[in-house]
Amino acid sequence: MMDEKGKKSENTATIRLATEQDYDAVERIMKQVHRMHVGWRPDIYVDMDPILPYDRYQAHLAEQQIFVADLKGEVVGLLIYLVRQICGGPVKEREVLFVDSMAVEEKYRGRGIGHKLFDTLLELCRERKYDGLELQVNARNAAARAMYEKYGFTEKSVNMEFLGL
Repeated sequence: MMDEKGKKSENTATIRLATEQDYDAVERIMKQVHRMHVGWRPDIYVDMDPILPYDRYQAHLAEQQIFVADLKGEVVGLLIYLVRQICGGPVKEREVLFVDSMAVEEKYRGRGIGHKLFDTLLELCRERKYDGLELQVNARNAAARAMYEKYGFTEKSVNMEFLGL
């Protein structure tokens, strides 16, 4: 990101693969997002600790499935993805990247860090020639939904629920 004088901005995050040392920061950011979900839907989401168990984090690291946004040595964002094989029944066989989690530290939101994380994943998707990129977004997360729509995402399906039982 450039400032008005054309110099590289001090607020530009670097996107890199996560390391073991990033776990505490990743967990802290995951908790921030989880608290939003609990606030939106306390009937579904429960407070838990940890949000991302260490063994699951290690499994993602082994598969190189976690990117972090690093700002001057501080992890300020994360993106966890999975590779999904879609096959069987009436659907075409496909291999897609699925965004499992994406989050930016509260105080750094709105600075383009989410876009940088997402651009990195799009580049990976194109390089590896996956058939698509998919994600789910909470219906109440207007900011995330708007970002995804700017990238050209459209609704694939809509999950509905009936709570009047």
